Amino acid sequence: MARRKFRNNQRHEPSTERSLHEYFISTPAPQTSRSELMRLVRGGEDTFLELKVKLSNPERVAQEIVALANAGGGTIIFGISDQMRIEGVDDPEEVQRELVQICREQIVPPLFPYIDCISFDSGRRVVALEIRGKRRPYRTRDGRLFVRFGAEKREASPDDITALLDEGRPFDYETMPVIGARLEDIDEAHLWSFMREFAEEVPDGFPTADVLERDLLLATNIAGALVPTVAGILLFGRNDRMAELLPGAAVTAIRFAGDSTQAPVIEQAELIGNLFALYEAALRFIARYCDLLIERPRAVLPDAPVVGRAAYHRDAVSEAIANALIHRDLSVREQPTRIHVFDRAIEICNPRRTAGFAHAAQRAIRFGVPQRLNPQLAAIFSNPAYGLDLPRGGMPMMLRRARVFSGQKVEIRAFNDEFRVRLHGVT
Repeated sequence: MARRKFRNNQRHEPSTERSLHEYFISTPAPQTSRSELMRLVRGGEDTFLELKVKLSNPERVAQEIVALANAGGGTIIFGISDQMRIEGVDDPEEVQRELVQICREQIVPPLFPYIDCISFDSGRRVVALEIRGKRRPYRTRDGRLFVRFGAEKREASPDDITALLDEGRPFDYETMPVIGARLEDIDEAHLWSFMREFAEEVPDGFPTADVLERDLLLATNIAGALVPTVAGILLFGRNDRMAELLPGAAVTAIRFAGDSTQAPVIEQAELIGNLFALYEAALRFIARYCDLLIERPRAVLPDAPVVGRAAYHRDAVSEAIANALIHRDLSVREQPTRIHVFDRAIEICNPRRTAGFAHAAQRAIRFGVPQRLNPQLAAIFSNPAYGLDLPRGGMPMMLRRARVFSGQKVEIRAFNDEFRVRLHGVT
């Protein structure tokens, strides 16, 4: 049977940097009894227990810790062989110091370890490291995620990552490094046109790496190489690389010959590129079939031989698209953002986990209360320096102007891990 807890006594995590140091290095931990240790070891390794003879490979140990943390917690005992023989460690104090360093410096986000040193009558001593995974998902410093099944660990697949993020709202997904991305995948012309708005002179040599990593926090250093984050690629990635690096970021736009998704399809397009390109491409697609206006058009005569194109308030449509691109749940796989253009309505369907979002938050956004999954991405995208002429006022502005323009309220629904906004047009 899997065993999550190693000891029964309670411990409290320190609250300050000074107490952290004292807790990890200076203050002796409460002792775990030998009988308690042996009771745990007799069952052998499982999902929550790893046995090691010694700490010889810090990188491998960091991976084991990450796997246990992503499993919700567990224990690693140093000084016991796979055959459950007590071998002991030569320098328990040094092992403890190294474990603290691994947990604080080689794991993201840092872990607060609970460490015990247990002595036996033979003079041998073992070190027990208890891990509690409260801020999943965890990853190693080089951006790799590991999970544990039974006594084995393996590198996390995309499905594993999604499952980890299912347990809570994935606020940090935008900061994840993009596997396979390089500095060359950044559109430097776009990046530096953004940076020029904040400085009169561009530094010599266009230090793109420094700006991404230190100024904008859109890249992370992994094993000596700079890797852009998800937000960095979405904001400033080269359009020709987006399909390979972040295929899930594409937007599907469909024009139906009717007022429902069961109607015949007139055109379907896959919009690919960074967020700047996606925003402009989405507006162009809608403008091919609708009129985007500021003033409500004159009513069409009832006996007119041709039915007029539907008209929508331009700012309301622009805000709906921007909202979808900024606030989409980036961790939801195989469920793209979709734009449906009907004869008399536009519907935007955006991946968004309903857990923790509906229904109170759904009501709150109508009044401008933000529910941002991607605050870093949203701040740069909505900044005028990014280059887009976005309307101001957010969701309340969109709801108000769309209602005044068409005479109908905007429909907002959240279900099946989607957030849907439906704007009605004037024909």
